[in-house]
Amino acid sequence: MKIIYNRKKCKHHLLDFNGEHNHDLHAPICVHLLRSQRNITESQAVEVDLAYDAGLTQKKAFDLFGVKSGGREHVGFLPLDKKNYLRTKRERGLQFGEVGSLLMSFKNQALQDPSFFNAFQLDNEEQITNIFWADGRMHMDYKLFGDIVTFDTTFATNKDHRPLGVFIGFNHYREQVIFGASLLYDETQSSFDWVFNTFLEARKFKKPITLFTDQDIAMGNAIRVVMPDVRHSLCTFHIMQNAIKHLGNLMKDDSCFLSDFKALMFEFEDVTQFEKEWEALLKNYKVRGNSWLERTYALKEKWARCYMKTTITLGVRSTQLSESMNAKLKKSLKSKLDIPTFFKLFAMVVSEKRYREVEAEYNAKEKMPRVKVSCLPLLKQAGKIYTPKIFELFKKQWEKSLLALVGNKQDKGRLEEYLIVSCDEEGEYVVTHDEENATLPCSCREFEMVGILCGHALKVLDVLGVKYIPETYILKRWTRGARDGCALEDDGLDIHRNEGLDLSDRYRELWPDVVRLAHKACEVKDGYLLYKSRMKELDK
Repeated sequence: MKIIYNRKKCKHHLLDFNGEHNHDLHAPICVHLLRSQRNITESQAVEVDLAYDAGLTQKKAFDLFGVKSGGREHVGFLPLDKKNYLRTKRERGLQFGEVGSLLMSFKNQALQDPSFFNAFQLDNEEQITNIFWADGRMHMDYKLFGDIVTFDTTFATNKDHRPLGVFIGFNHYREQVIFGASLLYDETQSSFDWVFNTFLEARKFKKPITLFTDQDIAMGNAIRVVMPDVRHSLCTFHIMQNAIKHLGNLMKDDSCFLSDFKALMFEFEDVTQFEKEWEALLKNYKVRGNSWLERTYALKEKWARCYMKTTITLGVRSTQLSESMNAKLKKSLKSKLDIPTFFKLFAMVVSEKRYREVEAEYNAKEKMPRVKVSCLPLLKQAGKIYTPKIFELFKKQWEKSLLALVGNKQDKGRLEEYLIVSCDEEGEYVVTHDEENATLPCSCREFEMVGILCGHALKVLDVLGVKYIPETYILKRWTRGARDGCALEDDGLDIHRNEGLDLSDRYRELWPDVVRLAHKACEVKDGYLLYKSRMKELDK
């Protein structure tokens, strides 16, 4: 086709036209591959976004479109178009740079969640170095379960390779709960100082009772400065790994060094016995003067069982909570992610963890624990008030009480002291009964550390003829009603999303109804025709 432009008349004129094709036509089966026939509609764009948010790979997402459309040729676009769409959208989202986009993202979260908290640290050139954030649910979880916190850092979750630090605890179902997260510039003491201070600021300076970390020196120094009254404990798993790293030469062949060292961490409850066994370890393996062992021994109050008896741990001895979370993050997040995309996918991982509590809640109400000895009111009571995992821990202590014997009883005024010995464990334990104050402390300090009555105390309750767990020894954080009465934050703000929904939110709300109605309409021909005609009317 030839066109000329007449300048005098200011008009275009068709000069020549040849209606025959000057190239071979594509077969009808290939038409959908032509660029002119490919287009991502607005509705498809929303589905592409949702598939990306769900973490589907490019191939899996496109396969899903193909199944829904009745074949890849009916989708209307190619995988390359989908990839270009996502790249263009990401570039548009970064038009103000990563930092600007991050600030906009935090601003939107604050509008949706009034309790959302975020903070930045700037360097001398006013560049962001460290970032901390926590949403309303994290605040509420910390209020309920923030007595024991683990903190660990991981790498390779974003393209800047910034260390990701996550504050984690566990709820009444012993499922992970996240209290806050931070992206650090580095792992120096100044960065940790800022993160710990900011964490406490977000919590209105309510401190945890015990904080577990690895053996990072900078982290330990920061805790000592920022939270001197918090009990800092070391992860036993990291200590074991460091022992293998520094003393691997002692673990060859049939050496028992690792098992002997492990016993020092977990087995000895008496300080004198621990010190005796430590000396035996140094002598037997000829490691006296080893610098790593000397540094580790100097911190024995943070890892040895006999010194941890005065520490509230709730059964935690390592940063395993943080490590399992970090493993999940590394699996879900890729190192090539920009910061805003990283935050989006991090929120998805957090949501997945929270859903575990929903499942645990459902299972707890669907499956009440079976009590084989149905005539025991103590176990019946425990089954009703404790969550399933805590009930199993309590039942183990009750089984221990069956093997326990009262070796001696002494009356000391208003106090009664019971000497308890067991058939399956060494040592003697003293349980003191104070009837006036309704207390029953045991020298093993199981309740003080874990929050569950020990078998020794349960034996004394049985001797006293007490058939129910005293209210004093029912820790609310372990009960099924741990969240009761805590729907509001301290400032009275409800933790929920605002009513203002964006395009993706509206799509998610409408889509289930659309699918349900379409399925129902297709069951009969008249329904199908009615649905199709009404959809055409709505489309207009």
